[in-house]
Amino acid sequence: MEDHLVRVVSVDGMFRGVATVTTDLVRTICEKQQTDLTATIALGRLLTGGALLSSLLKAPQRLALVVEGNGPLGKLSVEADASGNVRGSIRNPIAGLPPAGDRFDVAGAVGKAGFLHVWKDLGLKKPYQSMVQLQSSEIAEDIAWYLTRSEQIPSSIGLGVELDRSGKVAFAGGFLLQSLPPGDAEQIELLSQRIKELPPTTTMLREGLTPADILGRIFVAAEFKVLQETPLQFFCPCNQQQIEAMLVGLGRQELVSMVAETDPVEVVCEYCQRLYSFNSGQMDKLIAAAK
Repeated sequence: MEDHLVRVVSVDGMFRGVATVTTDLVRTICEKQQTDLTATIALGRLLTGGALLSSLLKAPQRLALVVEGNGPLGKLSVEADASGNVRGSIRNPIAGLPPAGDRFDVAGAVGKAGFLHVWKDLGLKKPYQSMVQLQSSEIAEDIAWYLTRSEQIPSSIGLGVELDRSGKVAFAGGFLLQSLPPGDAEQIELLSQRIKELPPTTTMLREGLTPADILGRIFVAAEFKVLQETPLQFFCPCNQQQIEAMLVGLGRQELVSMVAETDPVEVVCEYCQRLYSFNSGQMDKLIAAAK
């Protein structure tokens, strides 16, 4: 099943839902980041959460989710846009933690103390920015807390990543359900109970269910209509000009120090791991352009 997401709204306009499969996306990015098992689960969940939230944007809007905890993983970053382009990175890809019981210790790897930062480029003069404290460090609960507290939208979210025996990503995906104004307490309770009764998202994907099928199980007796289906893919927009601008922004003194230490100067994109190399002549031009 190719990675994609489906966005729907209930016929009565009381709820909207999104479900997605992100298996190839998570596998590709985690391989680039060279994550260990626990880090793969953590970053995979954040990647899936970013994809779900990006479905609520309009082109060319984009967003970023950053989790910074006091655990061994450090900072986890995901960027996604309304067209289904997603990328992600992790500061320390090796959590080095044993499983907690029969589960990977994602909360321990992320850290119990920290913040979830949300940044959105909505095409306005200034980007939207918000920050909430981590609640469980399991990723899904933290995103749901942000949506409820900062955006004032009661939300339920499920994120899952399942590994095969070799440690590779076998299935990944998730869903997001939101109550829309004015809200119906009885219907919210019914759908919340339905979500609690569902098997894990990865179990449903392993059984062959599509994102549309998963939404059908959530809404069960409620009618809904599909608003959008969007393919998802890893995409990193980095290029030579961006890297040059980044280097120039470091300032002349810093660039001179870099040239003195190594030739050529090499920069690796934290997202796609592409290597950019600058010889002495190219660096002289950048130094001349820097303040």
